[in-house]
Amino acid sequence: MKKERVFIRSFEAGDHLETFLVTAVASILVIRIFLKLTGYPKLGGEKLHIAHVLWGGLLMAAAILILLIFLGKTRERLAVIVGGIGFGYFIDEVGKFLTHDNDYFFKPSVAVMYVVFILIFLSVRSIQSGRLHTQIEYLMNAVREMEALAYQNVDKDEKNKILFFLDRSPARHPLIPYLRRAVEQAEPVETKPVSLLKKIRASLAAHYRRIARTPWFRRGVIFFFSIQALLSFFYIVGLVFFKGLRWNQLMIIGVLNRILTRLENLSLVDWAELASSLLSGIFVILGIFFLTRNWLRALKMFERSVLISIFLTQVFVFYREEFGAIIGLAFNLLLLAALRFMMAKEKSSLQQQNICQGMRHEIR
Repeated sequence: MKKERVFIRSFEAGDHLETFLVTAVASILVIRIFLKLTGYPKLGGEKLHIAHVLWGGLLMAAAILILLIFLGKTRERLAVIVGGIGFGYFIDEVGKFLTHDNDYFFKPSVAVMYVVFILIFLSVRSIQSGRLHTQIEYLMNAVREMEALAYQNVDKDEKNKILFFLDRSPARHPLIPYLRRAVEQAEPVETKPVSLLKKIRASLAAHYRRIARTPWFRRGVIFFFSIQALLSFFYIVGLVFFKGLRWNQLMIIGVLNRILTRLENLSLVDWAELASSLLSGIFVILGIFFLTRNWLRALKMFERSVLISIFLTQVFVFYREEFGAIIGLAFNLLLLAALRFMMAKEKSSLQQQNICQGMRHEIR
């Protein structure tokens, strides 16, 4: 008897992770805005205080129960949404559990939330991409996708996806012939209606592809990162040398002493933000250096710069500015998506060039 594997990775984990994080962040923002508009009311009267962390626990428990009681992919999506909302309710009150006086407005709490979300994201991604998927994982995901056959609700694209998974499953597994026959004999329904969210995402992707093909797009990227490098440089100089100094103090002989005093008075957060900004700026400069030599390598340097901003610099920005840093984070995420799209296109172009060169070599 073969030992059963405990952990089989789901190919839909990435989509579930995205939904979980989006719903959790959205619930935090909704809670904060609602409390701000209503003057931070207390539920429970004068003696009791029913904190919304309790509602978060109830929602997370509900998500677990949905997974335990019901079957199907729809219940998984529902559990992810309910669990994400519950986690948002829970983590929103982290400040109360980090302070002696239960301070909901504890300034570093927003940075703590951000770090938690980053750790969740990195953990799930590392599990998904840590090693190649095994044949048994392809088989298990194929079986999971076949629930649509039971409902007689499988379209052509879903059939092709299941067959793709079966092609990469253990060739000698006794279930493979029966599963393949069942899929091939299933009558596909008409293409299922696409959800509004997928339509929006597809429309944005199409618009972006159209813009990315224009000749000014690459020049715009070069100009943007050049400006970003200059701004990072001036930011670092301003943070270290001129923050807290007045213009009339810059001209006096003792300016060096004031600069040294400023360096001594920098907080740990200031130093950390300074170091991460400097590191991000170095990769921007490297990207600019490679622009005329190797476009793909330049894009990789820019990508590393943005990743450093997201995973390091933004932590300290959230600490300093709290929810005001969300705009900067959204911009960095859009920039990262743009860079990865450009890298994918560049890799595809290089592969096509290599294929053409190989064909020419064979003809010769």
